[in-house]
Amino acid sequence: MIKFRYTILYVENVEASLGFYGRAFGLETGFLHEGKDYGELVTGETKLAFSARSLMESLGKDPAIANADTPQFEIAFETDDVEAAFARALAAGAVPKRAPEAMPWGQVISYVADPDGYLIEICSPVSG
Repeated sequence: MIKFRYTILYVENVEASLGFYGRAFGLETGFLHEGKDYGELVTGETKLAFSARSLMESLGKDPAIANADTPQFEIAFETDDVEAAFARALAAGAVPKRAPEAMPWGQVISYVADPDGYLIEICSPVSG
């Protein structure tokens, strides 16, 4: 059996990224390596993790820099109060990309970018 275990975002400063996600979305740090080049957030069974670009480069990888205007993927956080979550993310330093908007399929969605340029959707559950 295969289990989806974690997603790793390559960032400049792991500790700063963990702090941002804590302030913006209320997520707790579950692990920070003593070298501060790898960390994980408490997000249930599947972890949202961060690795320093410098660590990946030392392992022979050439990680691209994220750009929310031309994203390769997005992270989605679901909440019953998209407007409040959007405001909290902005107060924590997120860059607004799309203000909360009700969609025809019964969901409210919004988008922000984190300080490293990753696109984040903040959405409500789909109703109906």
